Amino acid sequence: MKISDIRPEVYAMAERAEKRCEKRFREIEGVAERNTLRVMAAFQDQRVSEACFAGTTGYGYDDLGRETLDQIYAQLFGAESALVRLGFVNGTHALTAAMFSLAKPGETVLAVTGTPYDTLRTAIGISGDCFGSLRFYGVNYAEVALDANGEPDFEAIRKAAKDPKVHGVMIQRSRGYADRKALSVHEIGEIVKAVREVNPDANIMVDNCYGEFTDVIEPTHVGADIIAGSLIKNPGGGIAPTGGYVAGKKELVERAAMRLTTPGIGGECGSTLGNNRLFFQGLFLAPHTVAQALKTAVFCAAMMEELGLESSPTVDEPRSDIIQMVKLGSPEKMKRFCLGIQAGAPVDSYVTPEPWPMPGYEDPVIMAAGAFIQGSSIELSADGPIRPPYTVYMQGGLTYESGKLGVMMAVSAMLGG
Repeated sequence: MKISDIRPEVYAMAERAEKRCEKRFREIEGVAERNTLRVMAAFQDQRVSEACFAGTTGYGYDDLGRETLDQIYAQLFGAESALVRLGFVNGTHALTAAMFSLAKPGETVLAVTGTPYDTLRTAIGISGDCFGSLRFYGVNYAEVALDANGEPDFEAIRKAAKDPKVHGVMIQRSRGYADRKALSVHEIGEIVKAVREVNPDANIMVDNCYGEFTDVIEPTHVGADIIAGSLIKNPGGGIAPTGGYVAGKKELVERAAMRLTTPGIGGECGSTLGNNRLFFQGLFLAPHTVAQALKTAVFCAAMMEELGLESSPTVDEPRSDIIQMVKLGSPEKMKRFCLGIQAGAPVDSYVTPEPWPMPGYEDPVIMAAGAFIQGSSIELSADGPIRPPYTVYMQGGLTYESGKLGVMMAVSAMLGG
């Protein structure tokens, strides 16, 4: 398939769908404008200069750009400290470093939004028996399931968090590969409040992946002690080539830094190898780029309405992450949807996605991702584990115009185009 193969009826569907989206598009653009103001203010307050773009080698001591970027992230997230590093190989790595800051051996980390995202399960020790997991080092794990409606179960959270062994609490903002909605920052604040009522000293962490800049505040603004995420998702703006971040209380960020590098060195070392400009430029673009991804997701929801398929969030629902969930009902339909998304990509458009045993996942995963940066979830992609009810999770879109075309390609593929 090529872009020129989009079926004529799909153009008609797209025109109707886009009219449904106009109000939501204006709301998303308003959030992007306010977040751009926040980013600009942080850049100016922290005195970003061309000297910040020079990289370091070797040990990376006295890296002005790295230190300035840490301060910008701390300011944006309302945090005491931040650690923004290309040494984080992915979001799971940053999240794991943050998890290890929460509790000591013999203490318990409590997940209060159900079982975490697939790749974190091996890091925690829920599944597998990996050397170096939280469980391997004697940190206990417990969880509270979401209620029957997929909402936080506040009564159960209070009961579980009251346990004196609970020193760390985990909240997953995004839906991950689960049939639940993403949590708003307000809802995260309510969870934090519930935990504090019974366990005021617990360290509360939020997996912030996919959620940054979808609102004008972040979880650390409503009481979370530490958050973490990936730079090849929202905050990298489609420019950052790799990396992740941790932000929050200074003591917890320092602990996470010791996990990233080594005890006694922490965040003091780590050369940036000429990548600083990309990190700064990516963050500058992030509010706008996230808005493009959100508009692509809203358009996808409207197109699924045209097809009579169930998707979440709907066009009119608030959004707290960039993910659009579409229930397709069969492996074949998942493959067709992903084929269309891949065919609508600027890179590797000729490739046919096939399910494969991806490291860290319990089921074969199909992934369409024709991206400039490998695995970049802020670029248009679609993926999901091959398991009932055969749901695909679409996210990203560096520009709305290209994202729209990708969704139209997916629809054409499902219609047999």
